[in-house]
Amino acid sequence: MKLPQKLALCNLPTPIYSLDALNPDTGRTKLYIKRDDYTGLETSGNKVRKLEYHLHKAGDADVIITCGGLQSNHARATASLSARLGKRCHLVLREPDAPPDGNYFLDKMFGAKITLIDWDSYANRRNEIMAEIGETYRVEGLLPFVIPEGASSGLGMFGYFNTYMEIMRQERELGIKFDTICIADGTGGTYSGLYAANEVFRGGKNIVGFNVYARDGARERVLSILKEGTEIAGITKAIDTGNIYQNFDYLGDGYAIAYPKLVEFIQSAARKTGILFDPVYTGKALLGTVSEIEKGNSRLRGNVLFIHTGGQFGAMARRELFL
Repeated sequence: MKLPQKLALCNLPTPIYSLDALNPDTGRTKLYIKRDDYTGLETSGNKVRKLEYHLHKAGDADVIITCGGLQSNHARATASLSARLGKRCHLVLREPDAPPDGNYFLDKMFGAKITLIDWDSYANRRNEIMAEIGETYRVEGLLPFVIPEGASSGLGMFGYFNTYMEIMRQERELGIKFDTICIADGTGGTYSGLYAANEVFRGGKNIVGFNVYARDGARERVLSILKEGTEIAGITKAIDTGNIYQNFDYLGDGYAIAYPKLVEFIQSAARKTGILFDPVYTGKALLGTVSEIEKGNSRLRGNVLFIHTGGQFGAMARRELFL
């Protein structure tokens, strides 16, 4: 196995500590949190770990092109890192325009050029649109580099393959063995990286993904990323995919759509822990983690680690939910 090369753009390792205030069953489980929202300020969250690999591959590219929703954490992190590396950034964002707030405000602050497209175009033509934008830069004599949605690809998955190795080192340092790792599962890259590493290193952990994106095609996205990633690293032993576990019970009506129980939970969690979770990713995933522990889900047993993947800037843009 040979892991792909990456840039060093994160503040690592991110800390792990107990989250007793939110554990509904202290007799059966011990709940911990890994603060991957500490990977940076402007780049806070899981996206930068995946972008380290893509931006290394980008090399001398002049323009970084990627896509996401109007409040995309990935788009914001890409815009920030492009500025940091002295590159232009062009974002293809879904949804109609809105006053600049949250991540969308930061996209503009970091100087990204933004193309807004409707939901149908995004669902069916986003990759084609990014390729077309890339060609316009080539005509100008500039070298473009396109990063897929969420940086979720066989290359991007190594951001969380590497995170799993970081967790193994922290287990030794802390004297803790985690039985389960819980994560928000969006476009599949973060989940795939953790799952692949757990299989390769025979960690025996339950990797639990709380889907916040879409039920349709969720497993297929993970399978595709795993296949591509293992080919990149030259992992010859087939990865057993029988333990993939994606829970859809906390998705609600769809991506970025909040619901009353979620809003109440995020508010309560903030007051009990002093930690801010967002209504798109971490709020839904943590609500799922706590609820499944309470239900006695056998996959969430012993020492349970929840990874906080950021998203706080997006929460700022949804303040009307909470006030």
